[in-house]
Amino acid sequence: MGIPSEDIVLINQSEKPGDPSVITVNCPDKTGLGCDLCRIILFFGLSIVRGDVSTDGKWCYIVFWVVGRWRTRWSVLKKRLLAACPSCSSASGIYFYRPEIDRPPKLPDVFLLKFCSFDRRGLLHDVTEVLCQLELTIRRVKVSTTPDGKVMDLFFIIDTRELLHTKKRQEDTCDQLRAVLGDSMISCEIELASVELTSCLQGSSFLSPAITEEMFNLELPDESPVGSPGTSTANSLSVMMDNSLSPAHTLIQIHCQDHKGLLYDIMRTLKDYNIQISYGRFSANRIGNCEVDLFVVQVDGKKIIDTNKQKALSSRLRMELFRPLRVAVVSRGPDTELLVANPVELSGKGRPLVFYDITLALKMLNRCIFLAEIGRHVIGDREWEVYRILLEDGHEFSKDRNTIEEGVRKMLMGWE
Repeated sequence: MGIPSEDIVLINQSEKPGDPSVITVNCPDKTGLGCDLCRIILFFGLSIVRGDVSTDGKWCYIVFWVVGRWRTRWSVLKKRLLAACPSCSSASGIYFYRPEIDRPPKLPDVFLLKFCSFDRRGLLHDVTEVLCQLELTIRRVKVSTTPDGKVMDLFFIIDTRELLHTKKRQEDTCDQLRAVLGDSMISCEIELASVELTSCLQGSSFLSPAITEEMFNLELPDESPVGSPGTSTANSLSVMMDNSLSPAHTLIQIHCQDHKGLLYDIMRTLKDYNIQISYGRFSANRIGNCEVDLFVVQVDGKKIIDTNKQKALSSRLRMELFRPLRVAVVSRGPDTELLVANPVELSGKGRPLVFYDITLALKMLNRCIFLAEIGRHVIGDREWEVYRILLEDGHEFSKDRNTIEEGVRKMLMGWE
């Protein structure tokens, strides 16, 4: 008998607070499936504390133990995970993978949300939280504050549910914003972004060489053994490859400090290198150390024998785990600017909830946002999503720059 579609993804919610819920995925395999599932789980604010992956190259069985928000919309999460699984066809009760036609995927429609309100602390985070709850992905944002205390927000958004073209979905979105912001909201409009406006997503404001030098030319830490609890990320990071333990697979062993989205960072790196996982196990202990064992092959089904490929993959994994996001607070003339850079997958997808975490950290630090922009830049051989936040300055603000940088970094890494 085949597997009914509703049983491809099973979710067993925890019965006790603090215990992990269990997500089981049993479906046809494809390169990068683990990355896609981890991104969705991260989008719903959940952290993976343990994982098991097994596949024969055609069919895979994945189990994730997750913890996180107590108000998780489990039914919606299941739908999103189901949509990410490869499609199946049935014949005589037997299910098999139906490869997709080799053609470029349809680009999602981009909508422009124009929003005007009176300014207050935490406003931008509250708006961002509503959009995330509605499963609206922010592709770019332009936020500015006028001298009379009003805020004009321009959000370029994509609807995960693909319903934003309908009047009801647009009205529901504006109503949700109005319910949160109350009388401070002045106007709200949503329209399909024109070709000219959409093309603006491909470019963004100039990044100075000083900024790129500071944020992107980081020195990779030396290979180090796992440190004792409380050691720095660099001192507790180890990536090793071994071809002697399996006749058909390369073993990748990773020991590192835990952070939000860690398994996603590993999976997206392997996806970009076209590495397929045949068997894998991930676990994180209570003191924040992680162990990952992955038996992998190249897209041709062979081990990673070439030493140059091994070094390149090992180096990339170490860098992604050492500093998955780049954070800096810099001077911009007389003003102070917060910059956060997020690596974009080769598929064009970026890490979810980055803007949400940035605005939440600034709200908790009681810092006002004067101007905000999101753009994409190609730096070196990679594309980055760069968040630029111009902060309202104060006479003692420069003394707090380290506090702001550290607070934002901890929120992004889940160390708050």
